Amino acid sequence: MKYPAPLRPDSRIAITAFSSGVPKSCHPRLDRCLDDLRRQGFVVVEGECLRSNQCYVSASLESRARELTAFLLDDSIDAIMPPWGGEIAMDLLSVLDFDSIAKAKPKWLAGFSDTSTLTSVITSQCDWATAHCTNLMQLHRLQQEPLTANTLAYLGSSEAFSQYPSEKYQINGESYDENPDAVFNLTESTRWKVLGGSQQGVAFSGRLLGGCLDTLCHLLGSDYLDLKCFQKRYSQDGIILFLENAEFSPTALIRALLGLKYRGTFNLVKGLLIGRNPSDEQHGQSLTYQQALSYALKGLEIPIIYDVDIGHLPPNLTLINGALADVSLIDDRGKIHQRLI
Repeated sequence: MKYPAPLRPDSRIAITAFSSGVPKSCHPRLDRCLDDLRRQGFVVVEGECLRSNQCYVSASLESRARELTAFLLDDSIDAIMPPWGGEIAMDLLSVLDFDSIAKAKPKWLAGFSDTSTLTSVITSQCDWATAHCTNLMQLHRLQQEPLTANTLAYLGSSEAFSQYPSEKYQINGESYDENPDAVFNLTESTRWKVLGGSQQGVAFSGRLLGGCLDTLCHLLGSDYLDLKCFQKRYSQDGIILFLENAEFSPTALIRALLGLKYRGTFNLVKGLLIGRNPSDEQHGQSLTYQQALSYALKGLEIPIIYDVDIGHLPPNLTLINGALADVSLIDDRGKIHQRLI
């Protein structure tokens, strides 16, 4: 596994929206986040595919691919951060040259949601460590929640770091176009849970890999995200797969997970981390998400922890795709220790 250099003051961070761009109404928020990067001593390199959004993307496929490739191959760049995710970053996969990317100096590619379409694939294809973490547009200087406020510090780690569950999480937050200084509205108590089996706790280790289920359910098992090949390369360590659901209803979640189950995905991993799901009330269905998980994942002989700080109900852990992780949830006390080896 090839790890990018730890972020330091004077590190050059490229900002490009390779999925959804930022409409004009949210430019004040974007500018605040970019200014805060500069305040911390980082050099911001702003791309052209950023400050517009039409038909779910910031620019044409050719423009987005050209700009992202230029940043990925530019050895003066230390990190690439899109403003947020989006919908169809998958269209980039067929036009990126992963052989050339693998030969370049690794740099941090960081974010969640549709960003994980690329982070997971680049780790799988190129053996670059990448970061599933808080998005740039959430990194406001007034945001004090620890997992979020320390995101760039985690990317500045050179050896190892530990993270623990948040105290509270957000269900509903303010829009950035209405309030460019919005921070999280943390109202719900966080509790990681073990799915089935012993409620006293579980512990397992392996290399992390994962992202947004909405897109990864289409990629896992493909040539772009071949978990079997990745598992063979790191068979001594094994894999911890992490997944989070953005928009699936409980029944759609069952279908997505059963699809992975039928393809043998879960037979290749040592443990599974599942992020918080959107509230059941949002879909108005009698089937709960916990019931959906239990239905789809029954019979798996691997430890499964759910309601983890991953995904679209912030805050987010910083999970390094490719890092060797020790995960535990004992007596309701969760911990993830990541080693960058």
